[in-house]
Amino acid sequence: MSGLQNWRPLRNWSLSLLGTAITVTICYFWLDRPISHLAHDRLQQFHLFEKLTLIPEALTPLAVLAFMVLGLRGLTGQLLTRFQTVLLLTGFSLAAAVVIKDQLKLAFGRAWPETWVRSNPSLIRDDVFGFFPFHGGPGYASFPSGHTTAICTVMTVLWICYPRFRPIYALCIAAVAIGLVGANFHFLSDVIAGGFLGISVGWLGVAMWEIGERRVRPESARNATSP
Repeated sequence: MSGLQNWRPLRNWSLSLLGTAITVTICYFWLDRPISHLAHDRLQQFHLFEKLTLIPEALTPLAVLAFMVLGLRGLTGQLLTRFQTVLLLTGFSLAAAVVIKDQLKLAFGRAWPETWVRSNPSLIRDDVFGFFPFHGGPGYASFPSGHTTAICTVMTVLWICYPRFRPIYALCIAAVAIGLVGANFHFLSDVIAGGFLGISVGWLGVAMWEIGERRVRPESARNATSP
């Protein structure tokens, strides 16, 4: 029975991946285009949507700062508090999520809903819609959403470590997702995929940290007491 329980997290993640793939497919064929046109025609006059997307942009410099400060503190041999450890774990997870997200953007090569950079082809301006795998370039990097990946990674780590504030985390994720779609920065399916990626990386980051802590700490203790 314990063996089956050990496989339960992997099974749940696999089912979530399948559900995400189905949802993204549904959005791609039936929801992405009409929502994008609606956002362009009716919602872009409301600047609130664009402002909501700025939330994740503060996460990267904060994560870098936390990594540098706490890393230097660790070099002095001082133990980190639980909160500092969570901050460090958040930084590591966010860095991993950014790397994975960039590789997926290259692999999928999706065109954007609007023309934003270097006269990129888009749905609204050029009626270009779809995936162009390994095309490369910033004009083909809509999927998955990097902003959603970032906010979901950070919020997932906090969700697990400090569950008391889960309503706040959910509100932050919802605000960013609504902002990205409302400002027509991303298709709905981009946001869904970015959310799954961010949640996965944050969850895996915490899980691997806990496993490593159980494995490494006894060895570290022995090394500390050895002559």
